[in-house]
Amino acid sequence: MSENKKTIAVIGLGYVGLPLAVEFGKKYPTIGFDVKQERVDELLKGKDSTLEVEPDELLKATQLQYTTKLEDLAAAEIYIVTVPTPINKHKRPDLRPLESASASIGKVLKKGDIVIYESTVFPGCTEEVCIPILEEKSGLKFNEDFFAGYSPERINPGDKVHTVTKIRKVTSGSTPEIAKEVDELYKSIITAGTFLAESIRVAEAAKVIENCQRDINIAFVNELALIFEKMDIDTLSVLEAAGTKWNFLPFRPGLVGGHCIGVDPYYLTYKAEELGYNPQVILSGRRINDAMGGHVAKRLMKLMIDKEFSLKESRVLMMGITFKENCPDIRNSRAIDIYRELEEFGINVEVYDPWASKSEVKEEYGLDLIDTPEGKYEGIILAVSHTEFETLNLDSISQENTVVFDVKSFYPIDKVTARL
Repeated sequence: MSENKKTIAVIGLGYVGLPLAVEFGKKYPTIGFDVKQERVDELLKGKDSTLEVEPDELLKATQLQYTTKLEDLAAAEIYIVTVPTPINKHKRPDLRPLESASASIGKVLKKGDIVIYESTVFPGCTEEVCIPILEEKSGLKFNEDFFAGYSPERINPGDKVHTVTKIRKVTSGSTPEIAKEVDELYKSIITAGTFLAESIRVAEAAKVIENCQRDINIAFVNELALIFEKMDIDTLSVLEAAGTKWNFLPFRPGLVGGHCIGVDPYYLTYKAEELGYNPQVILSGRRINDAMGGHVAKRLMKLMIDKEFSLKESRVLMMGITFKENCPDIRNSRAIDIYRELEEFGINVEVYDPWASKSEVKEEYGLDLIDTPEGKYEGIILAVSHTEFETLNLDSISQENTVVFDVKSFYPIDKVTARL
């Protein structure tokens, strides 16, 4: 593959697409395509608002060009789709971004081209949903005129250690020859190596169960937290004790949000239900995790009432709105569940997050972030463990009886009223 300098187009320049485009752009002629002109404009200025790629790394991608023009994609021979795959309000897969990307590629697809999907989907989605769109829009025949591959993304937003080249990559292709070509392509930039799956469907399934497994494990410790709360036992103390066994898995209770763990299980359960199977363990874990924000809010209010605070006259500071620590990504953040539950009871909730974009939070959730905590609060919730919160003086914004609830077990236990 290294000798055959095919032009690569990466469709979608978000948390997944940009790091990939940059790495390919260091070795191959690469086109980075995004539908948002403002995204392309900032990248042309050498800035990445997702903070996934440093400015000096952007500069190293000397063969990478950015565009919003569909006609520019016609120069590519390999298309890599990295668009989001969210769920709708009914918790069903929303395939519109994937379908739109496939339709766009189909308009410029040529004989011999390869389309590789990285977006997380249910097993069978590439061949059942995407390929027919490519065939319809291009007039070409699958596995005769053009080919496909699937190589699931494994980006961990905000992680500066496990970056795209340092995480082993699963690859697959629609024919044995194409599978080998796709594998060699990724192997040329992934220093951690690749794993060639036996089929596209296997690769799709492998990706979706990665996040299902993590979701279920977190749901288990969240349920433990709910049980131990009733027993007046500190959950973290229990987990630390149990963790002395060599094979105990080190999961912690908390809010499960983001674009992957809180979303991907619904793709698998959707397909299972379509085939007549009613998933039990996966959906049970989802119900537990989806309910944790509401539980945290209710527990805080109970503690505030115990301190004889009037809820409607109280101010509560919520620290963090992003879906995880030290990351600006607010997609599917479950911290918003805490905010909305408290607001329903008439509490004045102020949200402070030095990592989140004020404009994005306003657009996505309709709330205004504060610049800095001021005055004394009746309640404080640590929802996201940003490093900046280590130096925040809680005493300076607390009253004598202020309830401090630590969702992440971030502060020493003697500094908080309660923790999850």
